[in-house]
This record gives sequence, structure tokens and C-alpha cells, in this order.
Amino acid sequence: MSTDMSTVLREQQGAVRILVNHDPATRNAINADLYLALTSALDEAEADPQVAAIVLTGAGGFFCSGGDLRLLAQRRTMTPEQRRERLEGLHDLIRCIGRCGKPVIAAVEGGAAGAGLSLALACDMLVTTREAQFSVAYVKVGLTPDGGATAFLAQFLSRQQLTQLCLSGERFDGARLHAMGAVNQLAEPGQALAAAVALAASLEAGPARAMGRIKDLCHHAYGATLAQQLDLEAQHMVVSQGDDEAAEGIAAFLQKRPADFRRLRSAASENDGR
Repeated sequence: MSTDMSTVLREQQGAVRILVNHDPATRNAINADLYLALTSALDEAEADPQVAAIVLTGAGGFFCSGGDLRLLAQRRTMTPEQRRERLEGLHDLIRCIGRCGKPVIAAVEGGAAGAGLSLALACDMLVTTREAQFSVAYVKVGLTPDGGATAFLAQFLSRQQLTQLCLSGERFDGARLHAMGAVNQLAEPGQALAAAVALAASLEAGPARAMGRIKDLCHHAYGATLAQQLDLEAQHMVVSQGDDEAAEGIAAFLQKRPADFRRLRSAASENDGR
């Protein structure tokens, strides 16, 4: 496992890049250094042809406790413009996860609160335990949600249920989040990371570029009109039809053999090394 001066650790398991928010003393609270370090780590993983999928997790048995309140308290003395500039660091990270051309899977042990919940829900898929605790905790300290929390939860909840969760800041467990439809897989305690890595590894054999386009379609589907989504689908399909991945996939289907998309990824890696 490698690290840098930030609190983000990197580990490679096969074609899966694991990114660990490593600040157990604060239960992996979010700060400006993490915005930059995690965004950089995501961009690095996206550019690496040996990486098929990314898993995001937290150290010490807890995913993320949200914003560091000691730092947030200092923003009272800032101008609104300065506060907005700091906040955009978080929002840039959320956007980075969305635009990353590779699947990003959250592995949540312990729980996620506030912006930590936003970070987990921003990922393309989510693995957690039944017992993990979640909350839209902002109201408890006189703050309002950020990081896309209300947008992500609105994809699963009615306005009335969303309002109650946000106004109360009540805790809810992984089993309830799963029942909402926000969780791909429930794991046993201590096994969320292993389950997330297995899920990520199951995507390794897929067509990387086509999967990136599919991810883009899924991200736009909830906010687009039918006309807008049809247009985006057409754009991606036109590009996909001319891609080597489609040539391999269609040929494999007609020849009744498994498609070898790994070969195309290996070729891309060799070309990058020249």
C-alpha cells in the first residue's frame, strides 16, 4: 500500500485500485487536503489502463464522519465568497467521482455522516453492512446539507421522507439504506471492503470505454428529459459502434466465444508505455 503527504492511501488488487481515506483520529473527517488528494488519486486511477474499477473506503472501521467541525467553525470569520470557494473543493470532488470514466464503488464500514454520506452516495455503487450508521447530520450543528446529499437521496425517497431525514438528522442503518434502493450489496461486519473489491473485480472483463459511456448515461438519466437522454444515448451509441470494443464484442458473439476486452486494455497499456 502506498501513500503521499495527504491522508489518502492507495492499494492495487489486480485491476482494482483501492483508495483509503486514512485519518482514523477524526473518523476520516473531510477537509480541504482530502478534496485535493482524493481528486488527484481518482484522476490518476482513471488514467491508468491497468485499473478497471476503483473502491473508496475509510480507515479504522469507519467510512467518513463528514466535515471537520473544528475547521468549519473557522469559516464564520470568512466572507461568503471565501466560504463558497472552500465549499467548491468538496463539490469538485463529488463532480470528479461522477465524471470519472471508471466505476467507483464505496465500501462503508461503521457509517457515514453529513458530507461523508454525500461522498458514499456520489459513488456509482455502494457496499455496506446492515449495522453501519448513516445520517444527514447537518441540522444537529445548525448547518445545511452539501455535497449533493439532498440530490442523491431524492433519487430514492419521497419529498416528505427526505425532509424528515434532513430536518431530524436521525440515524438510519445500512439495512434501511438498502431498503431505500441505495445499496448494491449488504456485507457482513468487517467484510464491506472485500465485498466491494469482489464487485469491482467482476467488472474487470468488461469493455472499459463502453462502461465509461454507460456510467455517463446512468448519471444523466435522473435529471434529463426523455429527449435529452435519447440524444445522449445516440451520441454514445454512435461512438461505441466505431470502437474496437464493439468490433471485438460483436465478433465474439457471432463466433460464439467469450469477448476478450482485456486484450484491448493491455494493448492500450502497452501503447501508453511507449
